[in-house]
Amino acid sequence: MTTRTDEDFPLERVPRSARYPWFNVAVQRFGQLSDLTQFLLGATLGAGLSFWGAFWAFTLGSVILEVVCIFVGIAGMREGLSTSVLARWTGFGRYGSTLIGLVIAISLFGWFGVQTAVFAEGLHSLAGGPPLWAWAMITGLGVTLLVLKGFRAMGWTAFVTVPAFLGLAGWAMSVQLSKHGLGDLVASPPFGEAMSIATGATIVAGSYIVGAVTTPDMTRFNRNTGDVVKQTVLGISLGEYVLGLAGVLLAYAVKTSDVIAIITASSGVAGVLILISATVKINNWNLYSASLGLINSVESLTGIRLPRIAVTVGIGVLGSALAAAGILDHFTDFLTLLGVLTPPIAGIMVAEYFLARRWRPELDASRATGRLPATEPGWVPATLVLWAAAATTGWLGDHYQWPGIPAVNSLLLAGAGYVLAARLGLVRGTRPLPVDQPDRPAAAVEAEAAPATPATER
Repeated sequence: MTTRTDEDFPLERVPRSARYPWFNVAVQRFGQLSDLTQFLLGATLGAGLSFWGAFWAFTLGSVILEVVCIFVGIAGMREGLSTSVLARWTGFGRYGSTLIGLVIAISLFGWFGVQTAVFAEGLHSLAGGPPLWAWAMITGLGVTLLVLKGFRAMGWTAFVTVPAFLGLAGWAMSVQLSKHGLGDLVASPPFGEAMSIATGATIVAGSYIVGAVTTPDMTRFNRNTGDVVKQTVLGISLGEYVLGLAGVLLAYAVKTSDVIAIITASSGVAGVLILISATVKINNWNLYSASLGLINSVESLTGIRLPRIAVTVGIGVLGSALAAAGILDHFTDFLTLLGVLTPPIAGIMVAEYFLARRWRPELDASRATGRLPATEPGWVPATLVLWAAAATTGWLGDHYQWPGIPAVNSLLLAGAGYVLAARLGLVRGTRPLPVDQPDRPAAAVEAEAAPATPATER
């Protein structure tokens, strides 16, 4: 047994007293979608689709993301657990969750470095001064210091940067509408290589699928199911429709998918500065979830509980250094491959938690006491086979342009395959392993202090 290590509860249930109102979490969800990437996504769709084609691509992609986020998020909210810890009892077992933690940690560590490089390049082009590598270290370490403060500090950052970003989008739109008119922009033809609506939806869903799978890292701080639904619908709908479609219209106006050129033409240097600095909101979550995934992996393999602050510093410094060295410029293809591995994770977790329920009784019983279940399966062989098969299907579908949306195809295949395997009795864990947890978890202390419910009210 171990003692408490961190107020952000990386390896235990988040107590009810540490949960937040839905709007506080919703702002962070929206903050993940209101950044440079979202404008780039809209501009990319504008280059290859008509406005209404882009609208339907955003609609299909958004619905996919919202469904995944809601179901995985509800599981995270109920259990108060991060994605990689929850995965232990939602089909993957101890060592399968270790793999998930590593995939999440490596993927988001890589994107942290890529976003840091973008941030640094933007500031270097605007302000000059120190060399590019120095800007990369400054921006990366700045985000690291923010994440050290945990969920609360990240929330305050979103409250500051989200309004600034929305103001930028509104200003850019007003400038272009004064020149072109909304009707003219909506009727504009695509100016680049044509794409199908299905391809556009694939791009929309794929752009945030890793964030969707790691939703429990955020929703474990929610208070109820309604809060999860409200924040998901509001955050994703605004992020995709308002900012994504704004990117489409701005691309039509300037006839380019170069986001920096679009914003420079509309709002000048100040707009570019706001746009680039908005990467802080998504990058702090990249670093936060990467830290949670690595902490779970190390604890699962070795039994050692690494402090979140130390892990955050290590990942942040290394990611900043690699961004400064320019190594991560060549890492994007590898990160895209890792992204193929993530959709089946959500399909299996949702299928186990809501349908198969092989380990749900253990979660329900332990939740009432504020602790983790006493045991966990070591391996779940059927899950690993399904995960590999679904991920391979998703990769092949993307490579050979099979019908449908590859991320969705792999997610549905994994979920349906898991339910079928469970009904055939194939979902079985290896020898149960004891779970190490704090002597007095915060949620357990809270449960013990709660007044007993009178028999007439039970």
